[in-house]
Amino acid sequence: MLGARVLGEGHRGNTLGLRLALAFLGVALAAVALFAVLTAVFSAVDVSSLASRQRNELANAFAVAAGSVWQQNRGWANADLAPVRSVADQTGVQLQVRDTAGQTVAATLGFAATTGPTASAPVVVHGRQEGSVLVRLTASGLGGADTVLQTALLRAIAGTAGLAALLALVTGLGLSRRITRPVARLISVTRAMAGGDRSARAGQVKAPAELRELAAAFDHMADTLDYEDKIRRNLVASVTHELRTPVAVLQAGHEALLDGITEPGPEELGSLRDEVLRLARMLDDLQTMAAADAAVLQLTRERHDLAGIAGSAADSLVRRFESAEVTLNRQLAPAPVLADERWMHQVVTNLLGNALKFTPPDGTVTILTRQDGPHSVLEVADTGVGIPADELPRIFDRFWRGQAAAQTSGSGIGLAIAAELASAHGGTLTATSEPGEGTRLTLTLPRADGP
Repeated sequence: MLGARVLGEGHRGNTLGLRLALAFLGVALAAVALFAVLTAVFSAVDVSSLASRQRNELANAFAVAAGSVWQQNRGWANADLAPVRSVADQTGVQLQVRDTAGQTVAATLGFAATTGPTASAPVVVHGRQEGSVLVRLTASGLGGADTVLQTALLRAIAGTAGLAALLALVTGLGLSRRITRPVARLISVTRAMAGGDRSARAGQVKAPAELRELAAAFDHMADTLDYEDKIRRNLVASVTHELRTPVAVLQAGHEALLDGITEPGPEELGSLRDEVLRLARMLDDLQTMAAADAAVLQLTRERHDLAGIAGSAADSLVRRFESAEVTLNRQLAPAPVLADERWMHQVVTNLLGNALKFTPPDGTVTILTRQDGPHSVLEVADTGVGIPADELPRIFDRFWRGQAAAQTSGSGIGLAIAAELASAHGGTLTATSEPGEGTRLTLTLPRADGP
């Protein structure tokens, strides 16, 4: 099966190369054919114009000669036009001389039998027309130049077309091989990944810049898929770990109640309720993340004051801050935004909860809102442990947890949800941090102008 697959890929690559080579050949032949047609047309027009001018000049010249003979003999009766006919025969010209009545005075032997364009000129003596001269070109003279030139041009064009076709075929085969080789490699790597080989990569390819960029993008995509797969596996382990403790507590508590070891008093029931709420919070986080990921969040954006939303979110967490002995400092200035109040409250809650989680007792978390030009800004700054520089770019990744988060509970999706909700509102969420000095998260949203 593998051999058949490789054979099929090679066959497709060869077919693509052949098609590209034939395309180069077709373009070259089309260009040569167009050149041939244009050359033939323009050359025919030029030669025809040249022949017409030559006929007119010859007619005028023979008219002058015939007029000289008429003047020497004072008429056509005794005029000897044999020298004129001889010159015409020698130059490949059919000639006829007529008097004023249109009667033929003299003509070359083949004039009546020849056809084709004719030029005429009057025979003028002392200002009076005494006759006329008609001239036709024969194939042995300039009249055959058109045919000779066209034949020569066709031969030259045929030779050029053959040379161009050969050059196009050779060039097309070379270029098509250079193009199809990396394409075939990408196809092979894609099929390997589809077959389950997650380590397959295109690597460095010798190809045009666009194909090199495609190969690099493919490898980046593969790395991203591996990274996300690793995150999913870590998520399963993390969720399992997070669920194990409350489930174990609930199981032990219920078994103790059922066995009569403990009495169902307020303290015991309160402990069980806390574990249930912990599970509910985890499920809410996962559900929110799934909603954001599937883009099913239906935002109902209305004009709100970001300071009011931030104040409400802070109020909901006051007891948690007091319990953790962390000071919550508010600096809330008016900052109008168009936002869905429910989801924006979720964003602020996630930011405050994250700051509280990594701030030690007696620390401070500051939340402030302000206007900055066309933007409304919310900042949450803490005096916690901070984030190492190598971890800072990844804090908004889903399910990612840094070293400092290893000893804390959570699923690692709070900041990811906040970042996605900020983006859905047309804003951005950024972070700056210094290890040991704290972290500052900045939410920037378009300011709502008008009432």
